[in-house]
Amino acid sequence: MTAETPAEPIIGIDLGTTNSLAAFADERGPRVLSPADDSADLQIIPSVVRYEPSENQRGVAPVVGPDALERAPEFPLTTITSIKRLMGRSIDDARPDLAFLGYRVVEGENDTARVAVPIPNPESPKVLSPQEISADILRAVKLQAETALGTPVSKAVVTVPAYFDDAQRQATRDAGRLAGLDVVRIVNEPTAAALAYGIGLARESERHRKPRVVAVYDLGGGTFDISVLRITPNPADAGETGDGAYYEVLSTAGDTRLGGDDIDHAIVDLFRSEIAERFEIDMRTPEALPPDTRRALVHFARAVKHKLSEAETAAVRIAINDDQTYDRTLTRAELEAMIAPLIDRSLDACRRALRDARKALDGDPIDAVVLVGGSTRIPMVREKVGELFETEPYTALDPDRVVALGAAVQASILSGAARGERSSSLLLDVIPLSLGIETQGGAVAKLVVRNAAVPARATEMFSTAVDGQVSVKLNILQGEREMAADCRSLGAFHLSGLPPMPAGVPQLEVEFLVDANGVLKVSAHERRSGKRAQLQVVPNHGLTAEEVDRIEAESFAHAREDMTRHRIADLITNGRLDLKWIGERLEKFEDKLEPGYAKDLRDKHTALAAALNTAEADWTRADPDELARLKQDLDESSVRLQEVSIAASLRADEP
Repeated sequence: MTAETPAEPIIGIDLGTTNSLAAFADERGPRVLSPADDSADLQIIPSVVRYEPSENQRGVAPVVGPDALERAPEFPLTTITSIKRLMGRSIDDARPDLAFLGYRVVEGENDTARVAVPIPNPESPKVLSPQEISADILRAVKLQAETALGTPVSKAVVTVPAYFDDAQRQATRDAGRLAGLDVVRIVNEPTAAALAYGIGLARESERHRKPRVVAVYDLGGGTFDISVLRITPNPADAGETGDGAYYEVLSTAGDTRLGGDDIDHAIVDLFRSEIAERFEIDMRTPEALPPDTRRALVHFARAVKHKLSEAETAAVRIAINDDQTYDRTLTRAELEAMIAPLIDRSLDACRRALRDARKALDGDPIDAVVLVGGSTRIPMVREKVGELFETEPYTALDPDRVVALGAAVQASILSGAARGERSSSLLLDVIPLSLGIETQGGAVAKLVVRNAAVPARATEMFSTAVDGQVSVKLNILQGEREMAADCRSLGAFHLSGLPPMPAGVPQLEVEFLVDANGVLKVSAHERRSGKRAQLQVVPNHGLTAEEVDRIEAESFAHAREDMTRHRIADLITNGRLDLKWIGERLEKFEDKLEPGYAKDLRDKHTALAAALNTAEADWTRADPDELARLKQDLDESSVRLQEVSIAASLRADEP
């Protein structure tokens, strides 16, 4: 632990659909955490988990990150990607994604979408909730943060899409708890991005002597959000750093089923239709394609998308069988035509957010637009956003890292508050969707409307509709429609034991309390009888308290084993890179090395390769300390080889 790192650091975590990462802020400012400060490649952890058989209590052991991503085509049924899109969702919510997933999604308790991993075999699969899988990702992020900071980490600010509903926020909190993290605050991703840009924007506000209005356009891997914020300099900070500011979210809108995954799916649909037509292969249903083919098609689609963000054309070559190959060159114009409806959906949400913020803006223009999320690298996205807001978007910070950096800023504010320090920055966020209860006839009475600032409190009086009614069912709803059937039910509870009274006589006071995380608590009080009931809403698509307790106990039982497995996976990945680099240069420059040194280096290369082979075949037989020692020995011994390689390169560059 460094002298600057507090004993109980609070980190910021961006738990993303495609990638996840952690950041920390101190007097040096916010920074993304990695095992080595100068290793940008290690900062981002792919949000991909492969499960392997294990003798632990869970029966499975997770491999998280680069190794799971790179080997996904080999293990399509046991490699889980884009799990964030299933968080807090029902099996019906998940159906549009099933055609593109290599793994099986099944219906679990409370109508939840769950993942069936064929371990120990397909007939007896291990069924995991999205929260458990997300917890495995969070454990990997937590371990990386602890390695970077040199101290245990147990508290975090975790970001979520602004348009996540209560069920999805609860699921995120559960995942954090299962990973051994106290989620001290949930922050909306666009708001976190504004915090990351905040110092510069706050200083702009001070320079112009007026608040700045900022729109944050966040198109990530699985979700889209737009938030409009007002950033006002803190007068108490004038003349000092100028960094303090009030961040007030004026409106938010979005789509939890719109992101880079959907762009990939559009490209996959093109591949499937053309392959089916050209080779007369049935590719119309998920069942028509084996899991490894579905996974491979998504892999090819993602590669094409990335290439077309930088070039005008991208070639793809897919082997159909031994004598048939699908060759296709996709142009940027074709991609833009395919994804135009998706981009238009995001722009429609932007217009809704602007309409909702219009009263608060009082005619003020949008001063800046911040782009967040990897999908904003697509040139068409940047062009369309600039046209809508009539300003060149900000792109100074890496869109893949900006959310984590902002979460770290909020974490530092909370960390200071815990020590009794006052912050010159204040964050005022909003709830994305209205909250209410079902009334007689299936209508919705909204108690807290969308874009209300959090924390929020609202009360409403109700009564009974039937004579002699001795219990009242309260169905808690979230959404903007007027009928309960068109909104999402977050859960229901009964206020029972009421004395029988004529209809309309009972006085039922219902209170909604939304905390700073956007999580809802409901209470009810019948004034005449004094009967009370309350609950922390457990959404219909969430885990029960008993399930969370059980899963948490299991995570504690095999925590050490999972950490060891994670360390071995990292050593295998990094060790293979060392073997490749050193092996190639040894072949090229061995004749320029002393024979004794060359033999020693080759022996150490062979020893590490053998140890890695053993670890890959059965990780339980591997000793991580021995692997680390062998890797370090090879690295240190290769210094002379590196010098010879560099010298040869310099000579080759001489005229």
